[in-house]
Amino acid sequence: MQEKHLFEYAVIRIVPRVEREEFLNVGVILYCSKERFLQSKFKLDKQRLIAFAQELDLLQIEKRLQAFDKICAGNFDGGPIAKLPLSSRFRWLTAARSTVVQISSVHPGMCSSAVDTLNRLYQQLVD
Repeated sequence: MQEKHLFEYAVIRIVPRVEREEFLNVGVILYCSKERFLQSKFKLDKQRLIAFAQELDLLQIEKRLQAFDKICAGNFDGGPIAKLPLSSRFRWLTAARSTVVQISSVHPGMCSSAVDTLNRLYQQLVD
């Protein structure tokens, strides 16, 4: 039997009009300390987003979502946040914000494989 590890995740959302609190789930970010794992997975369904809110700047949103990947991976072009320890990067990425790209509350769980759990959550919450 595989050992289970604590993980935390949050859903990445597009909120076109913050005051209306309507959103579309577009991705998931997952952190597992034991596996030294921090990764985001997203899909920008442009047709769906345009149907939801025509005024969205899809190129800007795509850049913001790509920044999640850069910061998670610790890429040098992810800026100073990408240089922080994994746990600090996760906390920074999941901090509350009032922008078009927002994050759900952080939820915990137990997993035996962080990558499998990320893929399962992505399928359940985004796809």
